[in-house]
Amino acid sequence: MNRQILIVEDEAPIREMISFVLDQNGFNSLEADDIESAQALIKEPYPDLILLDWMLPGGTGVKFAKMLKHNEYTRNIPIIMLTARADEEDKVKGFDAGVDDYVTKPFSPKELIARIKAVIRRVSPTSLEEVIEFHGLSLDPVAHRVAINDKSLELGPTEFRLLHFFMTHTERVYSREQLLDNVWGTNVYVEDRTVDVHIRRLRKAITGEGHENFIQTVRGSGYRFSGKLTR
Repeated sequence: MNRQILIVEDEAPIREMISFVLDQNGFNSLEADDIESAQALIKEPYPDLILLDWMLPGGTGVKFAKMLKHNEYTRNIPIIMLTARADEEDKVKGFDAGVDDYVTKPFSPKELIARIKAVIRRVSPTSLEEVIEFHGLSLDPVAHRVAINDKSLELGPTEFRLLHFFMTHTERVYSREQLLDNVWGTNVYVEDRTVDVHIRRLRKAITGEGHENFIQTVRGSGYRFSGKLTR
């Protein structure tokens, strides 16, 4: 499935140019010319990335980015700020708001696509095909194999997807609903507590050398995959 990118830009020629470039490079694009219309488009299935202009009708891109990053449903959507502001102080404001990257106007289409791909690789490594290794636990997404210190493990398909997501999103807390969206998909109806069942199965499958302790329950919030063991 092609990744979906939301363009929030009030200048129609720039917005249309970006949309054309994205379409040419295999992305699906959504367009918004102000914050209100952008908010209406940020819904399930959520965009994979947002290209956000600094100055917008109805407010600034920085304030909008802060709002998105403070919302549990949108805080993990990566944001690239598009702006004519090149001062270091302005860039710091953007990064402080939770922006993942910063592209200064004017920019070339090649630069923009390269930045987009770099951010997606950084925040969504589940799209990569390399073997993932974490403290002796390895997962091969292509061969669909999991092993601890080269000893193969048997995992069901859901547990495999769940472990894949955890291993590529370490040290972050995810609610049951977020795990359902990312592992099961937004178009599948599953009870929240189903997550708990598969967490237990996954812990049991990787038990043996303490790896089950990497899947940590965060009371009142959800689950986290971490090599930093809690007391």
